[in-house]
Amino acid sequence: MHQRETLRTRLIAAAVSTFLLGGCASSGDRYPSLEIRDVERVSGQFASTAGAVQPPAPISQDTVRRLADITASARESHAAFNRATPGARRIVNSAASAAVTSDRWASAQVALGDLDSKRSLTAVSLGDLDILFANAAIDLAARPEISEARAEVARMVADEDVVLAELRQRLRR
Repeated sequence: MHQRETLRTRLIAAAVSTFLLGGCASSGDRYPSLEIRDVERVSGQFASTAGAVQPPAPISQDTVRRLADITASARESHAAFNRATPGARRIVNSAASAAVTSDRWASAQVALGDLDSKRSLTAVSLGDLDILFANAAIDLAARPEISEARAEVARMVADEDVVLAELRQRLRR
């Protein structure tokens, strides 16, 4: 008796499923077409702005003054880095074969830290120049002077990075 009820339940379930699924299948004429409608078509013209482009304005006097201050600051920090480099190089060279726990190795780390801090001052100037450049771009001002100063300071930072990498490599031997 139990098998007949199970069979009957399965047959009823199959019939209901067929009936319900049959409702999902219908003709395609009840759904909207996927073709582009008239409202979706692009029409009209854009006006030419060829004559409306203005040349960039010169940078302000305030920006010129800030540019000079930032560049001078970068040159000073780079000069301080260059003055400190020979002493740091001597200390690092003397610590190259020393144990990590030695006073010479610790002194070399302090010398590298000093050079790192001087490099950071130069890098801050580079960041300040990036801000000046971005502000000039927002104001639609000419930026060649800022770009030249930025390139100069970027070269300073790159030179300092080379020295620091060389000294760190010397300590790793």
